[in-house]
Amino acid sequence: MQLRRWEAQNAMCELLGLSSSIDVAVKYSLHQFAQHGGLLHRNKSGWGIAYHTGRDAILMKEPVPASDSPLVAFIEAHPVSTSCAIAHVRFATAGSPSYANTHPFTRELGGQRHVFAHNGSLKEIESRMPLESGRFLPIGETDSEHAFCQLLEQLAPLWNRTESPPALEFRLETLARFAEKLRTLGTANFLYSDGKTLFVHAHRRRWEEIGGISQPRPPGLSLLSLDSAALATRGLHISGDDENTVVAAVASVPLNDDPWEPLPEGTVLALCGGREVGRITA
Repeated sequence: MQLRRWEAQNAMCELLGLSSSIDVAVKYSLHQFAQHGGLLHRNKSGWGIAYHTGRDAILMKEPVPASDSPLVAFIEAHPVSTSCAIAHVRFATAGSPSYANTHPFTRELGGQRHVFAHNGSLKEIESRMPLESGRFLPIGETDSEHAFCQLLEQLAPLWNRTESPPALEFRLETLARFAEKLRTLGTANFLYSDGKTLFVHAHRRRWEEIGGISQPRPPGLSLLSLDSAALATRGLHISGDDENTVVAAVASVPLNDDPWEPLPEGTVLALCGGREVGRITA
């Protein structure tokens, strides 16, 4: 399938998220997505992908263009199966191209690996949203990693309780409040996962248009839901034989000509097992 070049071109980082009812390999989507990392577009500062596996996550990332990476080619030849993944290609706006500054970022909370990736620019986040507890601190220099540490500070009281994971409604409400604050600082599309649930915040993004680059505007992210019949035509490799398989994919730019749903500005979604389980719209 050919990308619609007029709508796919961009000058910002790009996000890709996957939630599935069973473990699937993201070979097809990763191949399409990697083309955005330096081959067709300007996102040459790095790439990364995190695959959740049980309570942990496999993290692969490099501060090089994804389209030129032998590691991306290796992953395509030996796809990793997962029910939840977050990927990112980077156009550096804060922090130099380095491993520490490359998304996704991971941290432990409540005995679970948490993963975060962000698209946009958050002005003065260090001074306007300081890290009070010191429990979560950035390793790199990006506003995005600072935002992740701030999010975990806000989620930590929920995870410190005996119930694990905390009730979805409390996590979703915390995410919505956090996203509302981020929107006052700049462009704030992000994907966050605690292993079981993939949370999505859609805001605005810059688009490459005839005559230049647009000001940030929606849609910041788009959603695609596929059942087992559709998956057979999309090149996603299904591990197992389950006719009830469902997959939800979220991307900054639609990866093909399927009917992706542009998410309204300010939408916070919760995806689990390939299905939408919660939504809050500002």
